[in-house]
Amino acid sequence: MSHGIRLHVWGEYACWTRPEMKAERVSYDVMTPSGARGILEAIYWKPQMRWVIDRIRVLAPIRFANIRRNEVDLPKISVTAKAMQGLESGPSIHAEENRQQRATLLLTNVVYGIEAHIEILDAQEKNGTTLSEPVAKHLDQFNRRVRDGACFHRPYLGCREFPAYFAPVDAAGFPPVPDELKGERQLGFMLDDLEHVGHPGSTPRPHRCDARCQPRFFRARMLDGMVDVAACRKERQEVFGS
Repeated sequence: MSHGIRLHVWGEYACWTRPEMKAERVSYDVMTPSGARGILEAIYWKPQMRWVIDRIRVLAPIRFANIRRNEVDLPKISVTAKAMQGLESGPSIHAEENRQQRATLLLTNVVYGIEAHIEILDAQEKNGTTLSEPVAKHLDQFNRRVRDGACFHRPYLGCREFPAYFAPVDAAGFPPVPDELKGERQLGFMLDDLEHVGHPGSTPRPHRCDARCQPRFFRARMLDGMVDVAACRKERQEVFGS
């Protein structure tokens, strides 16, 4: 049994980077399901549950802008054993020595509506209790944190320098879709999420990332400003079986 949530999200800038672009960052036209999940997990998450994105609504016209940013060209900071033991200075990056400029094609003035539901991991009945009780507790905590503006860390729109603002959806529901977004629009292949493969014979676990994670893509399409992620995911499973 699952319970759904709705969340209003907006921000000044957003960049959901396409993985096929190598040197420069180019954003998808809309928020990705994995990006939406990251926003929900920043607000509320427990290891016993996971967020499953059902629909993403685009509530503002899609506008792109080009900017150039200074970035470092190192993928991560290396930590030596001596640094961990305190025998030498800790890990650091000298930005002046590793700086490079990269162009970014990003989105501006974005507004989204996220619809998702909670699933309990390793779901089973214990002592005659049903799964609706723990799910309802998670849902209540999430809604309370949204009303209070609480989050574990500031959610962001693709890149950490693009903060996301969020609010509950009132009884009137989401605002109407802009006229220019009405109709059907093909968005091409989009990243759904990363799936943890694990050892042979084990059950796949989405949203647990390590070296054996496999990306899952789907052919996204937007109808009247809404990407029905659940329907697109079902079509992918029917074609590819995963």
